[in-house]
Amino acid sequence: MKKVTFYLMIMVLSISVLPTQMLAAEKNPTVILNTPKEVPAEVKVLLNRLDEIKAMDRSSLTSVEKKELRKEVRTIKAELKSTGNGVYLSVGAIIIIILLLILLL
Repeated sequence: MKKVTFYLMIMVLSISVLPTQMLAAEKNPTVILNTPKEVPAEVKVLLNRLDEIKAMDRSSLTSVEKKELRKEVRTIKAELKSTGNGVYLSVGAIIIIILLLILLL
């Protein structure tokens, strides 16, 4: 039991000391350039279609046409979500990364 509390205390102290050491080091300012990312042509086409639908006068449409437009908007939004190039980490992966960092450092 004493070993576990000892290791826990060391881990808490190392986490609390680490940020102060990082702040003490002088850092050169970095310049961040806001370069817009290029949007693929497929995504531009889908976004343009969404803009067209938003600009449409839907008051003269029948309920069937409105339903079709809603379905089209849903499918376009689903396609846009699926084309996202994000990096996704699960909770388990984050825990493993943190444990590896603790063990290696």
